[in-house]
Amino acid sequence: MHPTHIIRRPIVTEKASFGTGHGNRYTFEVAGTARKDQIKAAVQQLYKVRVLGVATQNHKARARQYKYGLVAGAITKRAIVKVHPEDKIELF
Repeated sequence: MHPTHIIRRPIVTEKASFGTGHGNRYTFEVAGTARKDQIKAAVQQLYKVRVLGVATQNHKARARQYKYGLVAGAITKRAIVKVHPEDKIELF
């Protein structure tokens, strides 16, 4: 898979920003079929940084009630990437 197909977008929330400042960890939404080694290679290739570790989470959105019935939430995959202390990713 191409690196831009693996890494969909960075996740910028308060919790993710806290990890960026204190642990040099960056959070990305990734493809559901992506493995940790593929995520590591994609981040290294796209952002030119050294990746020390990758943790993944399958995040399920809550179900919502509409007038035509209950709709299940989408399942997304998140990757929390730990970067070498000397490296930095400029998201903005």
